[in-house]
Amino acid sequence: MKISIITVIYNGEAYLRECILSIINQSYQNIEYIIIDGGSTDGTLLIIDEYRKHIHHLISERDQGLYDAINKGIALASGEILGILNADDMLADKYVIEEIAKGFMEHPAVDAVYGDLNYISPVNHKVLRNWRSKQASEKDIKQGWMPAHPTLYLRKPLFSKYGNYALDLGTAADYDLILRYFYIHKLKAIYLPLLVVKMRTGGVSNKDLASLLGAFRNDYKALKLNGIPYPVFVLLRKKLSKLTQYW
Repeated sequence: MKISIITVIYNGEAYLRECILSIINQSYQNIEYIIIDGGSTDGTLLIIDEYRKHIHHLISERDQGLYDAINKGIALASGEILGILNADDMLADKYVIEEIAKGFMEHPAVDAVYGDLNYISPVNHKVLRNWRSKQASEKDIKQGWMPAHPTLYLRKPLFSKYGNYALDLGTAADYDLILRYFYIHKLKAIYLPLLVVKMRTGGVSNKDLASLLGAFRNDYKALKLNGIPYPVFVLLRKKLSKLTQYW
């Protein structure tokens, strides 16, 4: 079973090496690695070049942002399973993809596998938040719960059937895709009680007040677009649920 992993980057030399090493050091060998660069002007491409023999597809050109770049990666992917690892993040250990593959092979009817995530300090890897998932029901999705997107691995044909990431929803494009797949199309997914990703804090959606308000508006649009009842209530519940990740 081939698993395609997409990393999207733009001027991200600071943490890229750790991201790449976390993939190429996996115990599971049937990995197709795809990097989509937005035309970086720092040392990003020099780092990529060091590991070029491990990278199956590389595009470096201007794009319309993160989700446009991810969609380019999806178009290139030839694996049965597809996941996304942001350039600031890393797989939690060298057995992660082996466990993801095992999840799909032991449950051939499932469309998706997801797990747990730790938010870590960019400076010293100290764990700041713990996102522990669960085996979710349709009711959970309807009430604002979602799996941690960086831990989500999907069967590739789903993108042809149900569509790629939207380019008009800003940082809520991943939430929209999850609502579309889990709520509208009711895909079958399983939760693995496994730490999948270590994710550095300081993302685009929460860097300042304007970003937070923008993320709130985009999440609301995604909820409305996918027909979730009482979207304001659901959105408030979604945001408040994150408080539990600090304990």
